[in-house]
Amino acid sequence: MIPQYILAFESSCDDTSVAILDTEYNVIVNLISSQPEHIEFGGILPEMASRLHLRHILTLTKKALDISELNLSDISAIAVSINPGLIGSLIVGLAFAKSLAWSLSLPLVTVNHMLAHIFANCIEHKEIKPPFLAMVVSGGHTELVQFDTLVSFQIVGKTLDDAAGESFDKTAKLLGLGFPGGPIIDDLAKNGNPDFIRFPRALPQKDNFNFSYSGLKTAIRTWLVNQKPEILNDKLPDIAASVQQAIIEPLVNKSVLWARQHKIPYILLAGGVAANSALRKQVTQSAAKYGIKVFYPSTAFCMDNAAMVGAAAIPKFLVGDYAPLTVNVSSKKGTRTV
Repeated sequence: MIPQYILAFESSCDDTSVAILDTEYNVIVNLISSQPEHIEFGGILPEMASRLHLRHILTLTKKALDISELNLSDISAIAVSINPGLIGSLIVGLAFAKSLAWSLSLPLVTVNHMLAHIFANCIEHKEIKPPFLAMVVSGGHTELVQFDTLVSFQIVGKTLDDAAGESFDKTAKLLGLGFPGGPIIDDLAKNGNPDFIRFPRALPQKDNFNFSYSGLKTAIRTWLVNQKPEILNDKLPDIAASVQQAIIEPLVNKSVLWARQHKIPYILLAGGVAANSALRKQVTQSAAKYGIKVFYPSTAFCMDNAAMVGAAAIPKFLVGDYAPLTVNVSSKKGTRTV
């Protein structure tokens, strides 16, 4: 069979990425240009991000084709993430993808960014078959998504307010540790006691599969402002471990419980917080007690990248689910919206 290649683009936030995959989930090339220009501001400046995407996307596309030793004539489809994300950044990626699809008369496949994080698992774990439960955890999203097929799914749990990743970032900011907070807290927590402080876990009911983190963020802030500076300095690893445990414990408990109740054999971790070492360890150990296998991408594929966009586009491409060239971007959160 002649291989079919997908040229994919990711520009949802501050990383410009271009990748080429075949329809067997083999990554031919996956290039990422990060934007360290935002670091001094402690967050992403949307206008700057858009301009930097404009600067890098053509260069990365040419480089991807050179490295893969493929030509545009070898490409079978164009894939691009169109939501959620920063509107200006998304527009850059979509406009570029549209121009290529139109000029080459190729199908355009649009992808939800969070759905792409889920399908990042398929790149390194080709044995994954539905049904499976995806735990989507990032700076802006926390969802449980059940897949019955690769193209049909339902959201069975979601955050009612803030996301898990926001709690990591907020805590790191309050402690003056920098941005993004997830990797910093994770690293500190490895030498800390997770039982040092018992922060609240919201929505503990066994029949409730939603999440809430706004109260946790408030509780963390209230506790921190009432501590002496020496406590914050001397017990920093313990504080980090306690915060981390409060964030990940509901994720572990609710995902494993849902999988048990619905006889789902696989749990997939997805999103930036899926790189958290404690989350990976605890959900794997908890699920293993019930014969449930846990998959997660390598750390590189947990971050925003175009390979995951191409992976999510493959099932849609194979069933002919193409987007019209009139399609537009959206900032609406959630895995369901495309």
